[in-house]
Amino acid sequence: MQVGIIGLPNAGKSTIFNTLTKGRAEVASYPFCTIEPNIGITEVPDNNIQSLSDIYNSAKITPATIRILDIAGLVKGASRGEGLGNKFLSHIRTVDVIAHIVRCFYDENVSHIDKDIDPAGDIGIINTELLLADIEILQRKREKLISISKSGDALAKSQLGVVEFITGEFNNERIPDLSDLYGRHNELFDELNLLSIKPTLYIANTGDGEKDEELYKKLITEVSCKDIIKIFAKLESELLELPKEERSEYARELGVDKSGLSIFIRTCYEMLDLITFYTINKNETRAWSIKKGSNVLKAAGKIHSDMEKGFIKAEVINARQLLDFGSVSHAREEGKVRIEGKDYIVGDKDVIQVRFSV
Repeated sequence: MQVGIIGLPNAGKSTIFNTLTKGRAEVASYPFCTIEPNIGITEVPDNNIQSLSDIYNSAKITPATIRILDIAGLVKGASRGEGLGNKFLSHIRTVDVIAHIVRCFYDENVSHIDKDIDPAGDIGIINTELLLADIEILQRKREKLISISKSGDALAKSQLGVVEFITGEFNNERIPDLSDLYGRHNELFDELNLLSIKPTLYIANTGDGEKDEELYKKLITEVSCKDIIKIFAKLESELLELPKEERSEYARELGVDKSGLSIFIRTCYEMLDLITFYTINKNETRAWSIKKGSNVLKAAGKIHSDMEKGFIKAEVINARQLLDFGSVSHAREEGKVRIEGKDYIVGDKDVIQVRFSV
């Protein structure tokens, strides 16, 4: 499961990637300094993990993580191969969630593809290229299905109807609700792997000047997105250079006490349909990510394959409840630690201890 960072050149993608992953992706003021995608891991912010580790005074803390790809900037004409567009589009097809970075800052030292910075227009350029790339995929699939359906293949005829419907909508620059169709044609959608319908999060990379704020306000009035997360990427990157104990105070002074990057990571985590469960002992307190709706047997397998093979039962308590009691033994005495079998569906923030035999 991975998140792909996309946007026009010089929107701040690599700065955000480096801040998220503590990476060393090249950051430059010219387009296409990124060719192959940078790949990194970012920790998921967690308000429980330190307190849980204190219960056992664990020697090690391991937070949950998500995988981030920093994909090179797209330009107008990417769907026709402009700016190595076909290569960059293929990288986007590998991700599960798209994080679309939109430039909302002025900087005369950082070039922009147009004379004027227009955040809503920039979004339009990228979305059009994704749409055009999808239409090409759909047209190729349509030609194959027409050939197969001539033999009377019922499945091909059904899929052809779906492909022609989506193509018509995309040609009119509409993204329809395809959830019902996906439920009945999931194999077709998995094969098509359409970019335009991937879950997408918009990130306004904003500077700290008044004109930058005007760009951000212009964006949110012109673009109808459910959520646009505001990030001061350059500022948050600089904050990471400070000692940890000084960051919060300095951030408050600058008026950015709520980290946009933290909100970004948590939102991506939810969009990936992931939840967290914990294992705790004196050696390690660890947060594990797992697909929402997974059973405890799957969770046991994430910890160790032997646990899944030899699973007997699981002892389960929610993290918040455990922290209220202060210890596993106290919670157990009060009858709050539940015994669950292999079909138990893991809840978000469950603390799990698996009993198994080898």
